[in-house]
Amino acid sequence: MSNELGDKGLLLVVSSPSGAGKTTLCHRLMAEYPEVMFSVSYTTRPIRRGEKDGVDYHFVDNTTFDQMVDKGEFAEWANVHGNKYGTTVAAVREALEGGRHVLFDIDYQGARQLKARFEREAVLVFVLPPSLEVLEERLRKRATDAPEAIERRLINAQEEFNVLKQYGLYQYLIVNDDLPRAYDRLRAIYVASLAAIDRMGTVAEELIRQTERRHPQP
Repeated sequence: MSNELGDKGLLLVVSSPSGAGKTTLCHRLMAEYPEVMFSVSYTTRPIRRGEKDGVDYHFVDNTTFDQMVDKGEFAEWANVHGNKYGTTVAAVREALEGGRHVLFDIDYQGARQLKARFEREAVLVFVLPPSLEVLEERLRKRATDAPEAIERRLINAQEEFNVLKQYGLYQYLIVNDDLPRAYDRLRAIYVASLAAIDRMGTVAEELIRQTERRHPQP
């Protein structure tokens, strides 16, 4: 599904509490739709086993990150679980102007900033676990965090749930109680968003102009 009409790119923002499955869903979408590129954020957190710098994240220290914030280089940034994450303005604008569709795996703080800055281009999706008990079970089975870090993530999850209620920030919600079904919904959101009237309206307007030139009204 290439971007043949030359319209600007789409920013698909997917958020969720840690352990709800958004990363798995995002990887499936990119595997099926090669035109979707992953936004590689900057982060101050330590690199994990199996990750690659410049592929999963740009790993930087706190001083470098803070300097980038001071220079206004980030389209969005947030402090999540004690670590900083951010996406540069340059990366977003380059993708949009090149007609590329970008997938963001970021939290609600970053999503809010992106929506404020790129309202027409951003589509926001929040992935929910079926229950808090299931979320805790997934985090413990993942075995990548210390027990105190898991508790902190569960506390943060409650804050994220409250944001959904208070701000109405997200356009779509997906409950990930069944991975294939959850992915079907994410795919449907992506495909439908490509044909949204506020994105494709310019195509209709150009066809109207062509018709009026060929058959001018008396």
